[in-house]
Amino acid sequence: MTIANDDLIKAATEARRHAHNRYSNFAVGAALIDDKGQLHVGCNVENAAYPLGSCAEAGAISSMVIEGGARIVKIAVVGGSGEIGPCTPCGGCRQRIREFADAETVILAIDDSGEWQEYSIESLLPASFHLP
Repeated sequence: MTIANDDLIKAATEARRHAHNRYSNFAVGAALIDDKGQLHVGCNVENAAYPLGSCAEAGAISSMVIEGGARIVKIAVVGGSGEIGPCTPCGGCRQRIREFADAETVILAIDDSGEWQEYSIESLLPASFHLP
């Protein structure tokens, strides 16, 4: 299955609508395509015990793993308070993505200019920790 960037962004935007973000008011959705061509989505889910929340990327990655996916081909991250705004993966999610990424993995996110950008994991997490 080939999914265009616009369709992946649309899936992440739809997932974002389901975010449980009553504490930060920052809703995030993520959508990824795995090495089998399957689509997986996730949204952030906050908790009153604040550090116990989960990120959208973590939800999408968990779905991928459950379905037998082993590698992220492409992932879109959509977030913001109210309107969609700049939102690259947080540091923890950069490491989560790194676990299932390779040099070909594409990460789509809006940068500070408000434009969609394509990133590699190396550009977002240089000299990252990983096992061979």
